[in-house]
Amino acid sequence: MQYGFKNKFKLNGVQILALGFLIAIFIGAILLSLPISSSSGESTNLLDSLFTSTSAVCVTGLVTLDTSSHWSTFGQTVIMTLIEIGGLGFMSFAVLISLILGKKITLRERLVMQEAMNTYSIQGLVKMVRYVLIFTVSVQFFGALLLSTQFIPEYGIGKGIFYSFFHSISSFCNAGFDLFGTSLMGYSSNAVVILVISALIIIGGLGFTVLLEIYEFKGIKKLSLHSKLVIITSLILIVGGTVLMFLFELNNKATFGNMNMQDKLLNSFFASVSPRTAGFNSVVTTDMTMASKFLTIILMIIGGSPGSTAGGLKTVTCGILFLTVLSVIRGREDTEVFGRRFTKEVVYKSFTIVFIALALVIGVTMVLSYTEVGASFIDLLYEATSALGTVGLTLGLTPKLSAIGKVLIMIMMYLGRVGPLTVMLALTRKKKKSGYRYPEGKILIG
Repeated sequence: MQYGFKNKFKLNGVQILALGFLIAIFIGAILLSLPISSSSGESTNLLDSLFTSTSAVCVTGLVTLDTSSHWSTFGQTVIMTLIEIGGLGFMSFAVLISLILGKKITLRERLVMQEAMNTYSIQGLVKMVRYVLIFTVSVQFFGALLLSTQFIPEYGIGKGIFYSFFHSISSFCNAGFDLFGTSLMGYSSNAVVILVISALIIIGGLGFTVLLEIYEFKGIKKLSLHSKLVIITSLILIVGGTVLMFLFELNNKATFGNMNMQDKLLNSFFASVSPRTAGFNSVVTTDMTMASKFLTIILMIIGGSPGSTAGGLKTVTCGILFLTVLSVIRGREDTEVFGRRFTKEVVYKSFTIVFIALALVIGVTMVLSYTEVGASFIDLLYEATSALGTVGLTLGLTPKLSAIGKVLIMIMMYLGRVGPLTVMLALTRKKKKSGYRYPEGKILIG
């Protein structure tokens, strides 16, 4: 009887992952609500502290309070730590502590790590986590080193170094938090800052499995199907997004119109990279054309790649959907690419993720249209998509959100980071095979 009771309340890997993020969020909220965390020395109300903590752990970047002016250095350090935990996953830090203490990693912990890292198997997981941590620290340190060449002359040694590490970590983890108060609008003509931030965003958004294959590169033919699909889809989105952003904003005097050609190309590239899913902006988002705003929404919902610090539907999910449609048009029975086919389970899962995500965006946008009086439809859709995609871009709506609006956006950020399907699996029991199949039914489609 006692054994059955224990089994009933035993958490599986997905549930531990979902719960772990919630615990990190609440601990962060408590720390941020302390007087020491605010620049004024006064306690911050729990709702805004919870919102900021959720945004940091879910590496989103949407804020109701200005990060640069409201929070003290201690508060900003807490936010930076939460971003790192959210970007790499709390399990990576748990493994790091276990390795330092010389503790053996159990099978159950490996299964949770597999879910967190989004890998094929548990074989070599500890080695991979070790590689991820070393690689992350190295890339973030190198990024901070390059950024310090720009920030130290401007802010001095102490503040310049802190700013460099904060923005390097925020960029690599695709968080979008900044300490300038105006994102990167003051650096729209600074190629070093824009390109370094862009590089960190791209590297962090590729996925650690892909990065490991690139590091051990043995030729294109040796790359896995997953890595090929990630790299090609990412390149298409970056190049295609850059071209379209350039065309949409070319003659817009409020954004790119008065820039020279080099800056136009630089900012077009950044406007294509950042929405997937970093959340920095080098121009005023509200001044962008409607076409650019809509393109940004599309890029935000697609997001980065599986097993990365980025959110969104993921490049592979969207790639599989596109290939499935292409296969149907061509009359093929299976979804195929590079001489390989995808299983029906993978295709079904991709369609399920997209359906749930779109349903969430539509549903939250509809509720926000009722609670946020005076906000335009594009502002609401933009905000909901940004939250689910863990992007952090906004058209100015976030600071004006009502209490209900803040709660809804927090839920969307959490679902976007953990994954809508992961949360659903955490709340439901593991599926069981029925052992039988119903006879086919015929319906008309289209």
